[in-house]
Amino acid sequence: MDMPMPTEPAVLALTTPSPEAAARRRMRLAKLRPLALATFAIAAFLAAWQAASATHLDFFLRFDNIPAPSIVFAHAVAVVPSADFLNDVIVSCERVFLGFVLAALAAVPTGLVIGRYPIAHELIFPLCEILRPVPAIAWVPISIMLWPTDFQSIVFITFLGAFFPILLNTLLGMRRVDPVLVLAARSLGAGEGAIFREVYLPGAMPAIFTGLAVGMGVGWVSVIAAEMISGQSGIGYFTWAAYSLIQYPDIVLGMVAIGLLGLVSSAAIRGLGRLAMPWLATQ
Repeated sequence: MDMPMPTEPAVLALTTPSPEAAARRRMRLAKLRPLALATFAIAAFLAAWQAASATHLDFFLRFDNIPAPSIVFAHAVAVVPSADFLNDVIVSCERVFLGFVLAALAAVPTGLVIGRYPIAHELIFPLCEILRPVPAIAWVPISIMLWPTDFQSIVFITFLGAFFPILLNTLLGMRRVDPVLVLAARSLGAGEGAIFREVYLPGAMPAIFTGLAVGMGVGWVSVIAAEMISGQSGIGYFTWAAYSLIQYPDIVLGMVAIGLLGLVSSAAIRGLGRLAMPWLATQ
C-alpha cells in the first residue's frame, strides 16, 4: 500500500511592491502632503483664535472685542445668502476684473515694447518710475475729480494698482530672454513680428504671469481701500460700514470674503498660466 508522501509546509512569500507601484504611492503622498499641511496650519490658526477670543486674551494683543471663529461662522450663515452681501461681492468682483483686464492689456504690450526697443525704454520708463511709487490709494481724490461716477473712479484706482507690477515683471521677462535665441531666429530669416511671437513672448511669459498674479493681489488691495474711502458699495464698503456700526462679526466676515476672493482670483491666473505654458509642466 502506497503511503502518501508528506507535504512540505507552505512557505508564505512576502510580496514586495513593484518599483512602479512604489513610485505611484510616493506621488500620491507628495500630492496629499501640501493639502495636509495647509489644513493643519489653518486648523491650528482657527483653534488659537478661538481660544484667544474665548479667554479674552490681553497680552500684547487684545481679544476682548474680537469675535471667535464660531461666532463669525454662525453670523456668516445668516449674512452671506442675503442680497445686499452678494451684491457687494459682485460689485467688487466687477471692479477688480475690469481694472485688472485694462491693466493687463496696457501693461503687457508696454512692457514688451520697452524691453525690446531702447528708445521706448528711454521715453516711457522714467515716467513710469515717477508714478509707480505713488500708492494707488493716494489717487482717490484725483480719481474722484477725473471720473464722473464712483464705479469708474474705483476701477481707475484698481487699474493703477495692477498696472505697475505687470509692467515691471513683463520688462524683467524680456530682459531674461537669451539674445542667442534672437540671433538664431534672425539668422533663419524671422522678421520682427515672428521674433516677438516665437521668441520674446514665450520667453517672457513666465514672468508675465507672475506679474499678473501680483497685479491681481495689488488690484484687490486697491479696490478694497478705495471702497473703504469713497465707495458706496462693495465688500470694502461693507467691511468699513461694519466697523462704523460696531458690528464686529461683519468686519471679520468681510476680511474672510476678501481673502477668499483673492485666493480664487490668483488660482485662476495660475491655472491660465499652466494652460498657456504647457512646456513648463515637463520641466
